[in-house]
Amino acid sequence: MLNIGELANHVKDDVAFHVPQIVWYWLPEAWRAGETHPGRIPLPRIEMLGFSFQLTKFMVLEVVAGLIMLLIFVPLAWRLRRIGPPRGRFWNALEILLLFIRDEIVRPAIGGKEADRFLPFVWNLFFFVLICNLLGLVPWAGSPTGAFAVTVALATLTFATVVLTGISVHGLGGYWLALVPHMDVPLAIKVFLFPLILVLEVWGLFIRHAVLAVRLLANIFAGHFVLAVIVGFIAAAAPANLFLWGGVTVFSILGAVAVSLLELLVAFLQAYVFATLSSIFIGMAIHAH
Repeated sequence: MLNIGELANHVKDDVAFHVPQIVWYWLPEAWRAGETHPGRIPLPRIEMLGFSFQLTKFMVLEVVAGLIMLLIFVPLAWRLRRIGPPRGRFWNALEILLLFIRDEIVRPAIGGKEADRFLPFVWNLFFFVLICNLLGLVPWAGSPTGAFAVTVALATLTFATVVLTGISVHGLGGYWLALVPHMDVPLAIKVFLFPLILVLEVWGLFIRHAVLAVRLLANIFAGHFVLAVIVGFIAAAAPANLFLWGGVTVFSILGAVAVSLLELLVAFLQAYVFATLSSIFIGMAIHAH
């Protein structure tokens, strides 16, 4: 029987990496010391300045995503400053993507001179989400954006940017009052409606950013879970006869390839959606009702 609980282990955070046993036995002895489950590489607990926390798989992958960004964009910035426009297919494709985010997402959503001020923030959001999504397609790795804590942290960064930007532009009280649109109604009705609409607008502000986190989480988690279920059919059919197992294996592999290609599209699409909505929310904070 297909164990959905076991499959869920492949799409959630863990305190260890899981690799094929043939790879595990080739790892250094120090990595395998004390581990009774072949194929499981435990992660250490970090002790620092009196604080202690357990290192997890998604923490490591987020650091990997950050290092990949440094390895890509630091050389790109150096080339632009010292040599001039980048040359080569990879660098030109990267430049096209950067200009697309600037010209088609950030500037239309935020507008004016303020757009370029927030461009580095949106670039970082887009590429961090994208790389985290793509890491989920690497065998025995995982997608950090499939964890609620990660997507909430990203949405919180956007929320803090939106609120602080609105306060810097309109003032502490002016930003919250500017959430309510102008009402061309008698004063008596306005006194009654204004606090109600203000509460709804503030609540809507929180809801928008909560949905930002849930949308990314749901799309990434669902895709990887479906992929795990499809691959899990191979193990579920193993006790049956060879003919049935062979047929299930072939169709499961074809289905897994198709879903993986779809996940590749979703990785880019969800990074685009996250960057676009973040830009729109920042623009809404700057350009009040």
